Amino acid sequence: MSTNDHVTPAQAAHAHPNPGVTGDGHSHGTRKSYLTGFVLSVILTAIPFWLVMGNVIEDSMITTLVIMAFGVAQILVHMIYFLHMNTRSEGGWTMMAAIFTIIVVVIALSGSLWVMYHLNTNMMPGHTMDPATLM
Repeated sequence: MSTNDHVTPAQAAHAHPNPGVTGDGHSHGTRKSYLTGFVLSVILTAIPFWLVMGNVIEDSMITTLVIMAFGVAQILVHMIYFLHMNTRSEGGWTMMAAIFTIIVVVIALSGSLWVMYHLNTNMMPGHTMDPATLM
């Protein structure tokens, strides 16, 4: 056995079967995963652009909901392919932090919309501003 065949414990600790994973367990992705994320991002951007510019769906509420769904899908693509968030990295804490953030954002947005709707409904007068009725 030559000296080149011998693997030291330090070298064994840095040898990984997956070249995209470092010693601390973080995935840094591969060229293929980055290209996949890029292609998905372009597709998830082009389709809503086409829906709006081509006026494909006549109902604006449905168009808005479809665009929002594409936006959520694009957020997930970015989290998975570019931020490398999964249940395995850092013991699952990055995914737990993302889920917590999503919950807080949903609560804040839905609460704000709820408050604004009820303020508009309960605080705005339902009468007209006719000078004859104000006296």
